[in-house]
Amino acid sequence: MYEFSYKKVSSVEDAVAAMQSADDGKFVAGGQTMLPTMKHRLASPSDLIDLGGIGALNGISIDDDTVTIGAMTTHASVAASSEVQVAIPALAKLAGNIGDPAVRNRGTIGGSIANNDPAADYPAAVIALGATVKTNKREIPGDEFFTGMFETALAEDEVITAVSFPMVDKAAYMKFENPASRYAIVGVFVAKSGDSVRVGITGATPCAHRGMRLEAALNGNFSAAAVEGVKIPVEKMNSDIHASAEYRAHLVKVMTRRAVEACS
Repeated sequence: MYEFSYKKVSSVEDAVAAMQSADDGKFVAGGQTMLPTMKHRLASPSDLIDLGGIGALNGISIDDDTVTIGAMTTHASVAASSEVQVAIPALAKLAGNIGDPAVRNRGTIGGSIANNDPAADYPAAVIALGATVKTNKREIPGDEFFTGMFETALAEDEVITAVSFPMVDKAAYMKFENPASRYAIVGVFVAKSGDSVRVGITGATPCAHRGMRLEAALNGNFSAAAVEGVKIPVEKMNSDIHASAEYRAHLVKVMTRRAVEACS
């Protein structure tokens, strides 16, 4: 690592002030991405601002038909929450299959979506469930939050405080995972509420996105068979040592079919 200043703050206001006074500061939540990146000298922030001491950012609450999860809530806490398991079982299951136990007990939902790794799991749920990302400044619709590879709508001094997920009638998340990292080579989250279906896709393209073509097919016929005729644009798919663009396009349909079947 390069030399940096470490600051542990106890409030969102202190975190923002520390960021505004830093030459090139970075917020750190669970540190599951930031610290390895720094160790490999791929990032060299002047200041590391630790959000771990902000108790107000941790916790899960249910209000009417909404599940709100504090930004510093760990994946393990989401997976183990009886409230989430009842309200949105697919979200609890998703959290319980992120990485390994060490990652799940340190990584946070806020850190995950702020980093916006193209193969992360939570972005698919944020998009498919129509979640709202709450910050110290505003509320950002999930459809508008993820803007590009490792890029989001957040300003440099903006802190995620919570994510609110509307409850739905049915939902399921299926992913074809990298056996080593358990990142999604392709992951598909399907959510159905009334006659409306939303599909969130991760791992397939440089940024998590809505599967609009799949939604159109499923809105007319919510069945695995409806996916067969959907054309997935191969030219938009990622291609790397783990999977070709053609294989990812194939996996999008396979994972969607499995998610639809799991909703039944």
